[in-house]
Amino acid sequence: MAQQQTFENHAKVVPAYHYFTFGLIAVYFFYRLYVAVTAFSLDALMSLLLVVALLMVFFWARLFALRVQDRVIRLEMRLRLLRLVPALAPRLDDFTINQLCSLRFASDGELPALAEKVLADKLDDRKAIKRMIRDWQADLLRA
Repeated sequence: MAQQQTFENHAKVVPAYHYFTFGLIAVYFFYRLYVAVTAFSLDALMSLLLVVALLMVFFWARLFALRVQDRVIRLEMRLRLLRLVPALAPRLDDFTINQLCSLRFASDGELPALAEKVLADKLDDRKAIKRMIRDWQADLLRA
């Protein structure tokens, strides 16, 4: 049985991606760096540049996926807020992406008051907002 999601364990880690794949790339980077320093040649430099490009692809691929996820969450939360708190409709553009991404974990019963508080206090720290949530709603479909 899967563990219930909470603030403490909600960050998604894919071991094969975050540890194994990154570990292999990191080991290869340090090996290529060592070779480029100890036995410099054009081939060694090109191999080092290739592994740097591979590291950049690794990080950018993750960042791009998270950015798309944030955009989808923004849309989902705007629709949810319109349904639950129609009075907030004129202020939907005042929410930042950090606020909306954090509020998505709040239950429908807790969201209206929490959304008002986040806007009124101009809170923008994702962790601080998530810590305010009392009735945590799991998001198991994260990228």
